[in-house]
Amino acid sequence: MELKIIKLSGDGIGPEVINESVKVCEAISKKFNHKIIWNEGIVGADAIDKVGNPYPDETHNKCLNSDAVLFGAVGDPKFDKDPSLKIRPEQGLLSMRKKLGLYANIRPTFTFKELIDMSPLKRKIIEGTDIIFVRELTSGIYFGERGRSNDRNSAFDTCYYKKEEIERLAKVGFDLSMKRSKKLCCIDKANVLESSRLWRETIQKMESKYPEVSTTYEFVDAVAMRLIQNPSEYDVLITSNLFGDILTDEASVISGSIGLMPSASIGEKTSVYEPIHGSYPEAKGKNIANPVATILSCSMMFRDFGLIEESKLIDYSVRESIKNGKLTKDLSHENFVTTSELGDWIVKNIYDFKF
Repeated sequence: MELKIIKLSGDGIGPEVINESVKVCEAISKKFNHKIIWNEGIVGADAIDKVGNPYPDETHNKCLNSDAVLFGAVGDPKFDKDPSLKIRPEQGLLSMRKKLGLYANIRPTFTFKELIDMSPLKRKIIEGTDIIFVRELTSGIYFGERGRSNDRNSAFDTCYYKKEEIERLAKVGFDLSMKRSKKLCCIDKANVLESSRLWRETIQKMESKYPEVSTTYEFVDAVAMRLIQNPSEYDVLITSNLFGDILTDEASVISGSIGLMPSASIGEKTSVYEPIHGSYPEAKGKNIANPVATILSCSMMFRDFGLIEESKLIDYSVRESIKNGKLTKDLSHENFVTTSELGDWIVKNIYDFKF
């Protein structure tokens, strides 16, 4: 198979983790006789510094002409220090999501048995956790009308949803549930918010199309609590943009490090694969960042292309690296490997694997 993939390394540790994931993708392509045609684009603070736009048209056009986008991270402290700035790196991410129609963000949360005690939660609580969040990504409060009063002393942000936006997101969740344990939880705040009532009404009407799926409805504050109490009760969870943003970051602590969890953003025109962590500017250039989340995002990418064995080999090699104690500094403060050393170890394991 021939694949066209664009790299958007972005800011902070983005280039470092993308570099390791490219090495893994190349190893997989050679192992399975595929061909990857790489392209590259700028985004975030890097793009602002170079062309004054966090998501330039040139980058967007390259994304449109690619089978997938491999994305690092955006963000730079110099923009955080001045909240009055009109152009910010994060706008590039929002613009990319909107222009590419990346309506469904899929974020798995699972544990590695060798790292289970790295989590701040007790072993007995998180053992067996294997859940997937499906977060709506192109609407809601992040894209609604916003503003300030003339005296600047009050502000508003509007959470706006259309029925069809909810339906297409829910379909992704229902379809995932059918491939797993046929359990789906819809997260909302329907006791207070009108937009959440639309969510609940819309999904209730879709239940008849998926009679095998057991669908439940929970308020977001209850889920926030139960994720810490008993996360293994859940399987597939669907929710709006803001709620999903918060809950998936909360869930990331279950695994022990935010550097371990991958994600995929499914779009109308192409899809984006990225780690759930940010740009982590404190680690930039130090070769200490954890590339596992980005590498596992590549696994999700290959799986979405229908290349299941390729995906399984990446997953296996990552688990073998952890089993053999090849841990970056976020997981082992003393005997740790560097970002590039971990990438090299995983690549070697891929080449050495015998079918």
